[in-house]
Amino acid sequence: MNGFDAVQQIADALLFEGYVLYPYRASDGKNRVRWQFGVLMPPDYCVVDPSERGWSQTECLLDGDAAVLSVRVRFLQAQRRTVLDADEVEVASLQTDEATYLPWDEAVVRTVDLRADLSELPQLVPFRIPGGTETEAVGTAGFLRRTRFPVTGTVALTIKPLPGPYGAARLRIRVENNTPDSSSERVGALRQALIAHHVLVAAEGCRFLSLLEPPEWATAYAAGCDNVGLYPVLAGDLLLSSPIILYDHPRIAPESQGDLFDATEIDEILSLRAMTLTDDEKREVRGTDQRAADLLARVDSMPPELMDRLHGTIRYLRKVTEPEPPPPDTPWWDPGNDSTVSPETDTVLVGGVAVGNGSRVRLRPGIRRADAQDMFLTGRLGTVVAVLSDVDGETHVAVALDGEEGEVQRAHGRYLYFSPDELEPLVGAG
Repeated sequence: MNGFDAVQQIADALLFEGYVLYPYRASDGKNRVRWQFGVLMPPDYCVVDPSERGWSQTECLLDGDAAVLSVRVRFLQAQRRTVLDADEVEVASLQTDEATYLPWDEAVVRTVDLRADLSELPQLVPFRIPGGTETEAVGTAGFLRRTRFPVTGTVALTIKPLPGPYGAARLRIRVENNTPDSSSERVGALRQALIAHHVLVAAEGCRFLSLLEPPEWATAYAAGCDNVGLYPVLAGDLLLSSPIILYDHPRIAPESQGDLFDATEIDEILSLRAMTLTDDEKREVRGTDQRAADLLARVDSMPPELMDRLHGTIRYLRKVTEPEPPPPDTPWWDPGNDSTVSPETDTVLVGGVAVGNGSRVRLRPGIRRADAQDMFLTGRLGTVVAVLSDVDGETHVAVALDGEEGEVQRAHGRYLYFSPDELEPLVGAG
């Protein structure tokens, strides 16, 4: 199963998306009830609340009908953490010099692995994750008691050869939570749920076909795939079936230094917000979960150059000729890596006038956006600093305002950005 190591980082991001949300404290309302993508509830609770799902289905295409499959199902199992004093009596909180501990539902990573030859399908594989209780001493102050309830389920594999001369087949993977006698309350049922579940598949002897961009001959086959709760994408030579919408070959942005667990991880904002927590709040973060404590330690020790990288990165796609490779010690995010662009010398035509670094302009914002702050910029004068292109081929012009505001912008290297049609060139102005 070591072949799955190549997608471990993106798979972990799926597993812990929404695990603990800013302000990362157990006492905060949003962290009192676990919400995450890809939750499979026990069947009893799905009857109580039909909006919840107890099973998922992945259908994907294999180019070939003879292979050995390695399938890995990953999910979180919730565990209830209670707080005890030194006499092992349950209390509302426990404090040490470094942390404040409150009762909270943590989670542990669970993995179900199986191998199957396509010739041996269909196959139904049951699994059981046991419950248990563990007690951890917190110095001499007290104890943390963690209780887990058993979880049972099945993974069903079926294969269907597809008509035509291509030798393709449709693989179906159904994951089901069949844990009996669960709680009728959502919080209790979550303790016997498959939380943030997703599926990884490797195939020896054939290859997966993309459902997002299938070859022309497989377009109708791809349209016939029925995916429920998960959607499969290619991840190198592997298949990753995710509860979150992804594109083929997903990856974590290199600028991201670690999990922030919150929506699509706007790293700069969340890092800055975490820095504003008071000492008492940080004590509670450290006591909420070890992952939250690690997050806080990482943010508190983040050097300025890494924080600057979170502010934004422009990746160029334009290429006229094959550029010389950058020196091995040149960071990938350095614009100098792409010799086909030069933000400081490139220009863009605005009303027949070439506008570039040093051009004087009048701002006319709001043509293609609705920003309340535009009313304060309309008619203001400034100087173009750079002409930039984004990954979609759109052009953006960086402008520093006249006066003290512009001096501050230049000092920090952070400017206002406009589309070319939001600028009026001041012809003849230096």
